[in-house]
Amino acid sequence: MIFSALRRLPHLLILALTIGAVSVNTVSAKPQHQAFMLVDAQTGGVLAAENSDMIMYPASLTKMMTLYLTFEALRTGRFSWDQKLTISKNANDKEPYKFAVGAGNKITVREAVMGMVVLSTNDAATAIAETLSGSEEAFGQVMTAKARELGMINTVFTNPSGLPDPRQVTTATDMARLGLALVRDFPEEYKLFANRGMTFRGMKFRGHNGFLVQYPGADGIKTGYTQAAGYNIVTSATDGNRRLVGVVMGASSAEARTNLMIALFNQYLGPKPGQ
Repeated sequence: MIFSALRRLPHLLILALTIGAVSVNTVSAKPQHQAFMLVDAQTGGVLAAENSDMIMYPASLTKMMTLYLTFEALRTGRFSWDQKLTISKNANDKEPYKFAVGAGNKITVREAVMGMVVLSTNDAATAIAETLSGSEEAFGQVMTAKARELGMINTVFTNPSGLPDPRQVTTATDMARLGLALVRDFPEEYKLFANRGMTFRGMKFRGHNGFLVQYPGADGIKTGYTQAAGYNIVTSATDGNRRLVGVVMGASSAEARTNLMIALFNQYLGPKPGQ
């Protein structure tokens, strides 16, 4: 199978780490299946896949589309990096990961982007959505329309963060398409995904992406977890000549998703020294 549409490549203050707040999950069932896909970014050729068209929950992989639309807004001038976004009560109420600056206070677009990339901050994603579209629901419609433009035929977005909603669904195939689109359409902004940590107003934080730390040549992209989705990741790595984009969805743990991804990249990109 070839991703024909993508063959142009490669052209807080306190962080609210209330990880135990799984009560936010309105969808409580655990994933019944695991899916994965590995794609050659140069040719669009699929190297490995399992259950890649199975409908699954994206969790915070959703923020990849929020970031895509943010980068688009920056390019067209609707946003500037230093523009300030007001955190609404709705945004401030989003658990579990957030900057927690408080309703009525502000963060910059740059802080919002880095928060989503490194820490998966839900208040930042919501602030972006509300500023661009007026509401999460309206932004979800924009996200879904953009997904269709990118060939993501089995994806529906309803919110910018990936917090549980049974209507918000995707597939490993569609997430691979989105990962490829980020690399292709925003090569400069894509470099931000390589950050393993960030500093927010004098405080240093580390990210959640084990693959980014453990696999030489890895440079992104996003992890996600909810009880219903399991442990998800979309990532990319290069050996300097060849770039692959991989997706794992529905893994049983963060370690399991990292190990599977490493195994896939080792098979098709080659093991790295020390592995």
